[in-house]
Amino acid sequence: MTLYQWLCLFSVPTILVAVFKILFSQIKAIKRGLQALLRAQLIEDYNKWSEKGYAPIYARQNFENCWYQYHALGANGVMDDIHAKFLELPTEPREEKAGE
Repeated sequence: MTLYQWLCLFSVPTILVAVFKILFSQIKAIKRGLQALLRAQLIEDYNKWSEKGYAPIYARQNFENCWYQYHALGANGVMDDIHAKFLELPTEPREEKAGE
């Protein structure tokens, strides 16, 4: 083998490793960014519906969808308490009694 062939043989794997490192770090950043957005949405939804005192079925379905995607990304359980509290909300507004 010539010197040129040896250089090509060693440089191609080095370039591939560098490209994979860059792609891995970008994917990791996208994952963390998506988790942050989902976490913000979950907190916003919880605050909105807990203030109203109920969460309609469509809001619950949306919350659950975001929750499952958040956990699929490897969430660390920080949102477990908010998730449990959200699920405790009734699906219908509380009816006001006469005189209240």
